[in-house]
Amino acid sequence: MAQHNDLGKKGEQLAVDYLINNGYSILERNYRFDKAEIDIIAQHSNVLAVIEVKTRSSTGFGNPEDFVKPKQIKNLVKAVDAYINTFNINLEVRFDIIAITKMNKTFNIEHLKDAFYHF
Repeated sequence: MAQHNDLGKKGEQLAVDYLINNGYSILERNYRFDKAEIDIIAQHSNVLAVIEVKTRSSTGFGNPEDFVKPKQIKNLVKAVDAYINTFNINLEVRFDIIAITKMNKTFNIEHLKDAFYHF
């Protein structure tokens, strides 16, 4: 597997661990609908958190969250709408980004809540 794929999988696992440690319940990982994949769908109290994980080995080309593009956001919205309708979910929905940057042998994790409103 390519090194960037390994880094992405490591980042997603770090994000799951972070969320669990902060009181979230993981409902889905890598949920697919049409052209979209939602990295993590989690619940925290009465909020359904739709989480895009972006992991980078450096910030030389920008912060991890800078790589979530409008077309991807549009596809994620469609996917979560399908998820909500399929499973009859009645919770507030929030779109988050977990930005992970590798710093030597450690990882910096930043949880950006309601991240899509910042674009």
